[in-house]
Amino acid sequence: MDARDRLIVALDVPSVKDAESMVTRLGNSVSFYKFGYQLAFAGGIPFAAGLIAAGKQVFLDLKLHDIGNTVTKGVESVAQMGATFLTVHAYPQTMRAAVEGTRGSKLKILAVTVLTSYDESDMKAAGYNLGVSELVARRAEQARDIGINGLVCSPEEAANLRGIVGNNLSLVTPGIRPAGAAAGDQKRIMTPAKAIAAGADYLVVGRPIVEAADPKAAADAIVAEIAEAKK
Repeated sequence: MDARDRLIVALDVPSVKDAESMVTRLGNSVSFYKFGYQLAFAGGIPFAAGLIAAGKQVFLDLKLHDIGNTVTKGVESVAQMGATFLTVHAYPQTMRAAVEGTRGSKLKILAVTVLTSYDESDMKAAGYNLGVSELVARRAEQARDIGINGLVCSPEEAANLRGIVGNNLSLVTPGIRPAGAAAGDQKRIMTPAKAIAAGADYLVVGRPIVEAADPKAAADAIVAEIAEAKK
């Protein structure tokens, strides 16, 4: 896989106009874009479909979690768009329903294990008896057995998860920060080179690119770092 295709830029911007501007500025440096709640709820879904038609890849980070039938039908609708990735929360019933919704399509389901903004104290506050690493491992095993295509995980968990799921599942890691970049609200972060070395297949990068003075240069630098790490 080309290094450029391993970088997924998170279009965490408030409007379609801003997203269009960012995609134009990034040009051919970026081939893969992630849409989260902010842009999706601001009219971004038709724009995502337009990017797909233009030959870009799209990752809809909608983190579905509902009763089984609702998840299956929602996934079927996303599959018709031609998106590459869609996220669901890694609860067994939800994952099974999502897999059912992809039948006959090329859509790949990514299960979100534990959000990268969570640490041990957050887990305790949410009522979990397991720590972050234990819950991530359990959900990874369940995702593997159910037939999920990949996992969204902290880069800190990538090496351990690779040992659990092998090479059949893709590992997609947010919480990527180039050396010297601000951590923001992320608590479990890693540089691009270290994340690739740990076993990540795809790196999701938002603010270090979209808030950079020169987004294209920032993206090119990360792609170069990925390429160097894969040598």
